Amino acid sequence: MLQTIPQTALQDYCVWLTHREYSPATIQKYTKALARFFADTGAGKKPDRETVAAWRDSLTAKGYTPSTVNSLLAAVNDYQESIDNPAGKAKPLKRQRRIFADPGRELTRAEYFRLLNAARAAGSKRTQLLLETICSTGIRVSELQFITAEAVRRRKASIRCKGKCREILLPAELCHRLQRWCQRQRIHAGPVFLGRGGKPLCRGTVWKLLKSLCGRANVAWRKVFPHNLRHLFARTFYNIEKNISKLADLLGHSSIETTRIYIMESGAEHERMLNQMHLLL
Repeated sequence: MLQTIPQTALQDYCVWLTHREYSPATIQKYTKALARFFADTGAGKKPDRETVAAWRDSLTAKGYTPSTVNSLLAAVNDYQESIDNPAGKAKPLKRQRRIFADPGRELTRAEYFRLLNAARAAGSKRTQLLLETICSTGIRVSELQFITAEAVRRRKASIRCKGKCREILLPAELCHRLQRWCQRQRIHAGPVFLGRGGKPLCRGTVWKLLKSLCGRANVAWRKVFPHNLRHLFARTFYNIEKNISKLADLLGHSSIETTRIYIMESGAEHERMLNQMHLLL
């Protein structure tokens, strides 16, 4: 695949993304998408809009969802920006806003507690604390590194992500549990959750730790991933507070429209509400 990419194009794009302070995960995702574009199209270093649009349409014809197509297209359009070729950008697919969340992917509160119990039964205190930390704060998995021993003592963490900084409060009980963990692990400074070699847990390791609980907890594999804990935090907070602007700030969202996705209810919940309205004779 890589042989079809114009010389140095991928490296230059990586540098551009890095200078714009994209996260490592996003850089990996975008460079992979760009590599696919060049492999699929055989385009030159400066693709024209027609080539990009045709590639977008070919992905749709292959059955990719609009969100996946637009995600791949965003990488190519960003590449066009990086080489000062905005005329080569193609328009994303228009999507109607989703009304309901997919119940097959929505992690419920009961399932979350089953995961906690499974971690406890397996004797994996670190995994239990990992689940509780992400779900009770709403942080991204990439922000886990900012949950430090110092932050636990202050009961407040300073998060830096996507070129933005925000401070989040840590629940008192969570701090007590993390302090005990730090004492047992002799962690006096730096990130609380460490992997081999004393480095912060990487995204892949966190995924594996959570997925390992699925069978024991009897929770569908496709529901168990770090970002779903963030969604559960958002729904729980909104059900109590009903303040979407404050929730957006807590989650670090620039747009409330993004936050709306996090609090989207399932079709089953909406049906329950309709039945409670009693508007039929």
